[in-house]
Amino acid sequence: MSLTALVFDVDGTLADTERDGHRVAFNQAFAALGLDWQWSVPLYGELLAVTGGKERILHYLEKYNTGFRRPAALSAFIADIHATKTRIYTALLETGSIPLRPGVRRLLLEARERDRRLAIATTTTPANVHALLEHALAPDAGRWFEVIAAGDVVPAKKPAPDIYHYALDRLGLGAGQCIAFEDSANGIRSAKGAGLKTIITTNDYTAADDFAAADLVLDHLGDPGNPCRVIRGRDLQRDCVDMDWVERVFNDD
Repeated sequence: MSLTALVFDVDGTLADTERDGHRVAFNQAFAALGLDWQWSVPLYGELLAVTGGKERILHYLEKYNTGFRRPAALSAFIADIHATKTRIYTALLETGSIPLRPGVRRLLLEARERDRRLAIATTTTPANVHALLEHALAPDAGRWFEVIAAGDVVPAKKPAPDIYHYALDRLGLGAGQCIAFEDSANGIRSAKGAGLKTIITTNDYTAADDFAAADLVLDHLGDPGNPCRVIRGRDLQRDCVDMDWVERVFNDD
């Protein structure tokens, strides 16, 4: 079966959004709403074990801020924080301060040239996805992706495979026709749980994650003058991951 579609995670995969994007936006939202919470870089790394912004806030209250007096309407309270954070985050994206990771733009363009279909499978909100694509990739980049599976379209978020099942269903494809791009342990569990071959590009928060199930692990996709490093898997002795390399990973048994 030939490779038909590439399915990408967003945060940490398309762009290093977590530390200097989402974390900063969360802290600004807390301040705007009169909360004295502050998520440091190390704390946010621990909170990333939980996927989904609203879920992350609840986890913070349950494990790290147990003394906080919760309002009666806790779900609405968390939703308000998250909505405020999303507005702040999209404003940050509009400044162009969060660039794509090395090799992302180049590989997406090459995939389009080869008529490969593109999709997104992420736990971040659709507004965050579209803002990143528009301001870091191209004004019309949202239309590059046939399916954008994002946010709360499925009840169980990564590491559950549901978001990938949703994306595959909307694409009308089987897992054996697609390859996933992820950056984290939760991401690899989600993609592999749905049966997809998976390429991992690590980042500062995920470098120590368990990627034994991945088909290829790299530090990034690479660009001319900025070569990628293979951590695990087939090394084609190239500076950059191109579509030929992706096809080889897809076809390896």
